Amino acid sequence: MKKEMTVRTWIKRFKQGDFESRDYQVQCEAGWYDWFCRETSLAGKTKRMGNIIKQVKDGGKVNLDTMYVWFKNNCPLQGPLYDDFRFASIEIGDTLLTIQIASIHNDKRYTVYGRKNHFDKPLFESDSSRELVKWLNEGWQL
Repeated sequence: MKKEMTVRTWIKRFKQGDFESRDYQVQCEAGWYDWFCRETSLAGKTKRMGNIIKQVKDGGKVNLDTMYVWFKNNCPLQGPLYDDFRFASIEIGDTLLTIQIASIHNDKRYTVYGRKNHFDKPLFESDSSRELVKWLNEGWQL
């Protein structure tokens, strides 16, 4: 069984350039789980999403030491492919947050769904990656 990499380790490795290669194995190690695009496209997608993930800090909605990140390129029944990245619990393996990017099913460029409300409706939506990062870095409201 593969041991998942903490978000903290993932960010460190991303900043070191460990996931820049277009090599299939490198992109799987970066966290790609499923895709419908060309394998050669994965490195660019990792870079775009990684530039958001690398800004996630301690004390927010993502626990850098108990969660891992993984990636999916989705093929909806209608509309174009779109990407998402997900934060999941290392201990139980469940996805806790899913950040969809440019899905035609959402009004905004970045839409976050989560376990907190059973993935029923968006927890956050924005056209700004800065606002997304700010939201991720804030604690949960009680």
